[in-house]
Amino acid sequence: MTARSLHWFRDDLRLADNPALAAAVAHGAVLCLYVFDEGSSRRQLGGASRWWLARSLKSLAASIQARGGELVIMRGDPADILPRVAEAADIALVTWSRRYDAGSIALDSAIKTKLVAAATKVESFNASLLNEPWQVTTKTGDPMKVFTPYWRAARERGDPPAPLPAPVRIEALKLPAAVQAMTMSLGDLALEPSEPDWAGGLRDAWTPGEDGAAARLHDFLTGQLDGYGEGRNRPDYVSTSRLSPSLRFGEIGPRQIWHATRSAIESGKAQAGAGDAEKFLSEIGWREFSYHLLFYNPDLATKNYNRRFDVFPWRQDDVALSAWQRGRTGYPIVDAGLRELWTMGWMHNRVRMIVASFLIKHLLIDWRQGEAWFWDTLVDADPANNTASWQWVAGSGADAAPYYRIFNPVTQGLKFDPKGGYVRRWIPEIAGLDDSVIHEPWKADASSLRRAGVVLGDTYPRPIVDLDVGRKRALEALASTRGD
Repeated sequence: MTARSLHWFRDDLRLADNPALAAAVAHGAVLCLYVFDEGSSRRQLGGASRWWLARSLKSLAASIQARGGELVIMRGDPADILPRVAEAADIALVTWSRRYDAGSIALDSAIKTKLVAAATKVESFNASLLNEPWQVTTKTGDPMKVFTPYWRAARERGDPPAPLPAPVRIEALKLPAAVQAMTMSLGDLALEPSEPDWAGGLRDAWTPGEDGAAARLHDFLTGQLDGYGEGRNRPDYVSTSRLSPSLRFGEIGPRQIWHATRSAIESGKAQAGAGDAEKFLSEIGWREFSYHLLFYNPDLATKNYNRRFDVFPWRQDDVALSAWQRGRTGYPIVDAGLRELWTMGWMHNRVRMIVASFLIKHLLIDWRQGEAWFWDTLVDADPANNTASWQWVAGSGADAAPYYRIFNPVTQGLKFDPKGGYVRRWIPEIAGLDDSVIHEPWKADASSLRRAGVVLGDTYPRPIVDLDVGRKRALEALASTRGD
């Protein structure tokens, strides 16, 4: 009998540099399985992530089919499905790529226990990180709490292994009749919105899938990497890689990005300097650090890393929260970011910090409410990055920006969107205002407002909070947590 293996796809939706898939292919005929998880305790995907997943699975299925295999899709609790399918198909080896949130670790452990008890071999692999969370520690073996020494220690481990090529052929394993009824089409999962169909902007902006990720990396390395160290802060430019959703779903891995960047610099294909490359790779490092934090702090999405913030006097203000979510705060750089998010399922990283700071500090709304909104609306909603970054801005996280560092949305806009190009793209109703007032329309005189067709409080809202008042209130709230 031909050796039989099963590879369980999840956050590794690619063929290249997928060591778990490579191990399954090397073993023999492969059942390529994706299970849409509806039964375990893992956090369920938000709407934008579900859209991305649907498109990514479609791309993956086509790539597998082109190599002779088939992607089988099921829905339910993987803890029930995998042992049942493995038994019915007489699987000798099950492989998967590791995940690092507590729900996934518990799920994997339970599945492995069942499979091993049934004499099925299980092998898991690292496909999503340069280093496993436990491989980078302090000299005494404790978890790292500050990014700079973490990244220094990670770099001292040397370059990651070279990425693996995609398998040339995948021998398909026919699914037994006993479990055929468990399969479904991608359409059956109903991952994409229909009524209403709010995903038009996502379709216009993105090409999910392994090929789309490779194309974005190539374009970035031969274009935006040059000047990235400074340009990455400019939302009015196409200045970043936009690889975050592909990393989130494993359409590309950090080893691939690392070696492609090094190769582009050394070969001269990228005109960027070494400093730009190092800054870009350090952003991969922040993602690594976020997973390190998540692994050692499994409740990072719901509890303050710094427990001092457990007594922080957050405000419950549904009206202000709604205005923030809809991009109707009256502060153009904030509103532009939230509208970009709603349209594209993505937001420039500098603007993410600005809008998060505004919600947490000027509106005094709990960071968890902002994190939840991002989780639902981001195509790159990542269990580690999203949480760690929100806690960083809030001042409650590891190596966080101090809470008293409060971004002023006007000065941030003037500095990083000086000509107002970003604001004009996403807030067309104020596009006619002069550069001098595009970030503070309330300062425009009546004739300027009239020429631009702007009626404050009507066509565009007045500010929902005075910046000085909001800042003072935030600092008073901080002082109350330490008894000042």
